[in-house]
Amino acid sequence: MKGSVMTLQIALLSFIMSLVIGTVCGILTCRHLKIRGISECIEGVTFVLRAIPFFVQLLLMYFVIPDVLKIDMTAVTASIISLGLCSSGYMTQIIKSGLDAVPVSQWELTFSLGYTTYQSLRFGIFPQAFLSVLPNLNNELESLLKSTAIVSSIGVLELTRMGMNIVSREMEPVPIYLTVALFYTVMSLMIKCLSLFLERRFFYVKS
Repeated sequence: MKGSVMTLQIALLSFIMSLVIGTVCGILTCRHLKIRGISECIEGVTFVLRAIPFFVQLLLMYFVIPDVLKIDMTAVTASIISLGLCSSGYMTQIIKSGLDAVPVSQWELTFSLGYTTYQSLRFGIFPQAFLSVLPNLNNELESLLKSTAIVSSIGVLELTRMGMNIVSREMEPVPIYLTVALFYTVMSLMIKCLSLFLERRFFYVKS
């Protein structure tokens, strides 16, 4: 249970970080709001974040960055930051694709009504884009949940590492690893149920 709590904490915090960064970057790189120079730089950075495997980013964040900047960083903090940054590269593409999927006429309509760019995004564009990207957001959160198993390599006591510690003590790998798998399945089911609830709620509000 302690390992599950740590796993959920890392997954949710990194998801929030990824969502915030991905939303900002997705807005600045979408077809209708591109800013020359800035958008290209963001696309380059997010490409690098997608190109480098998460495990390598984790090692860089935990061993290299603190040494270069002369700072102390706990394994949990390094895990959240590296997982959030890695995911933000994919999140940017998810948000960008959702905004680009909104018809041009909808953008023109909000601007013709006198809305500012912020008001157009908040009241007109984002509600339409949200429904189309919700399944992808659900998939990204599930991917983050599974990726937390990798942070056990730097000593974070999440679900997988807890299971490994218990196996080394009890020497009963079959029931313990099956229990770990069950815990991951239950957490994924919770995320799926939340996604279905939001989809139905959104459809209800929209209708």
